[in-house]
Amino acid sequence: MRTFLLRRAVSAFLSLIGATCLVFMISIASDDPLLLYVKPTGYGVTEQQRDALKAKLGLDRPLVVQYLLWIGRALRGDLGDSIFDERPVTDKINERVGVTLKLGILSWIFATAVGIPMGILSAVKRATVWDYIGRGFALFGQAVPNFWLGIMMIFLFAVRFDWLPSATAGEGFLSWRHYVMPVIVLGTATAGGYLRITRSAMLEVLDSEYVKLARAKGVQGGPVVWKHALRNALIPPLTVSAVLMAGFITGSLITESVFAIPGLGSLAIQSVTNNDFPLVSGITMVFTALWVTTNFIADVLYVVIDPRIRLT
Repeated sequence: MRTFLLRRAVSAFLSLIGATCLVFMISIASDDPLLLYVKPTGYGVTEQQRDALKAKLGLDRPLVVQYLLWIGRALRGDLGDSIFDERPVTDKINERVGVTLKLGILSWIFATAVGIPMGILSAVKRATVWDYIGRGFALFGQAVPNFWLGIMMIFLFAVRFDWLPSATAGEGFLSWRHYVMPVIVLGTATAGGYLRITRSAMLEVLDSEYVKLARAKGVQGGPVVWKHALRNALIPPLTVSAVLMAGFITGSLITESVFAIPGLGSLAIQSVTNNDFPLVSGITMVFTALWVTTNFIADVLYVVIDPRIRLT
């Protein structure tokens, strides 16, 4: 087990290093990065001012040294200053990350609570009306675009019936009402994916020889499903779960834009619109770290769920 976890930890570390290299190369890919900084002040920048700005930003050094200095500052929490308003990138991210994490976690809980039980029910009740309902929900969830579903929900539940607020994250105890529609919109497609994967895994396990043997010995109903089948069918949903958990956070751009939620997704769109490369790089690094972390947690959970992995 130690070898397995060590190998996964090294893989996660190399993924982070590769991501930082890619982000760094993209941030300096323009012809002259100095133009991004001098443009707001107008024309007429002297050569001395250019040299001073190069020295301040470290652009007068070799690329390897620039990368090492950049990654060193990033490890200390210094992601530079935003070009748009000259505020520290770390402060701007800290102001928004809580809203995005809340939206992503709530959407993941909704998708898991809906998709996995429906997938189990669809597999156990194969070829019945429950199976058709589950498969129809999966088709609807994965076929309908998020932006269209969000607009339709705003029209029905905010405009027509006035049950829920249409935008912003809200404040105070009743702020949960602001998250109902965004959570459903963001989690519906994932719930459909959970349903399909769980159903396929459960059908494969229920048709296996050891389940048939258990039934031949007289074990019926719940023990076959929950004790013999479900635990062995959890690996595929768990694998997708880690990826989707990070996907909720990184893929919230559309949902946050539709519902005007002040999270990292809307901040990322603003930074791209303003050509604010330091802010884009910082948000990309946060998203990458979340992605790698959730995948590593999933690798650790494999060992807990499936003891056979400890021998590999």
